[in-house]
Amino acid sequence: MALAAAHDAKTPLGALHDLELAALAASGDRRAFGELARRHSSAVRALLRRMGADPALADDLAQDAFLAAFESIGDFRGEGAFVGWVKRIAARLYLKRWRKRAELDPLEVEEIPEASDGEGEAALKIDLDGALASLSEAERLCVSLCYGAGLSHAEVAAALKAPLGTVKSHVKRGLDKLKRHLAAPNETAPAGTGRRAGV
Repeated sequence: MALAAAHDAKTPLGALHDLELAALAASGDRRAFGELARRHSSAVRALLRRMGADPALADDLAQDAFLAAFESIGDFRGEGAFVGWVKRIAARLYLKRWRKRAELDPLEVEEIPEASDGEGEAALKIDLDGALASLSEAERLCVSLCYGAGLSHAEVAAALKAPLGTVKSHVKRGLDKLKRHLAAPNETAPAGTGRRAGV
């Protein structure tokens, strides 16, 4: 490959673009792929955690995703970001494992009760992971696949073997809940500050 041939030992791998590293990896350079894994492993693990994997499973699946990516690095065409490509691989691995353990309809809605208003100051400090944890498993999975792994609604429906309308409903309901949870601190701004709820 032209990119692989252009690389010389004087250029540190850390200075190369992902596309250059992928081209080097496709030509057999394991160090180049190691640099890609170093750059993007935390983002892949974070996606898996947001999808519902515990830390140990997220680590295992991230490692499996990078191994699968290394084995098929020649298929990466650079049409999107390398990290997005690996996230899709990781999301599919998680879905495969998730489907194996699902005993019921994978998108069965299980509502989680909303936090009461009397929980004090701690209830106002909500981060994205905390907000995602408040979603049902189906909502969290669909939102994470669409917005974390970059899959389309149709791709998520196919991966989950669920109707497209059901996936769209879970995504919409999940996004609505996230907006409410993440907007909650703004809604409690003291009167007279000129700040309206939800602004």
